Amino acid sequence: MPFVITAGCIDVKDGACLEGCPADCIYEGGRKMYINPDECTDCGACAVACPVGAVLSDDRIKAKDQEFLDSEAAFFTNILPGRDEPLGEPGGATRLGKIKADTPFVAAYEK
Repeated sequence: MPFVITAGCIDVKDGACLEGCPADCIYEGGRKMYINPDECTDCGACAVACPVGAVLSDDRIKAKDQEFLDSEAAFFTNILPGRDEPLGEPGGATRLGKIKADTPFVAAYEK
């Protein structure tokens, strides 16, 4: 997974990362944004655009934020609340629109 969005985005969702992403691989969940690891081109534009520093490359994730790696992948591979199937690779966040759900980890996350 090239980049992951961490706790700084929860309940903030500034959205600057969306405009900076040429791959359209950042999806909006209920509480935070999620990067689809299979659609990301590893360009880093999202990390540069994020005003709160929530987007990090996977090799810069601190031990306390390791669970965000699993959660980011789970957003696309697991069935989310209110959905009938996993998101998988929808082929672009703009086309799909906002997903009004989060992974259980993010849904229960307390800042």
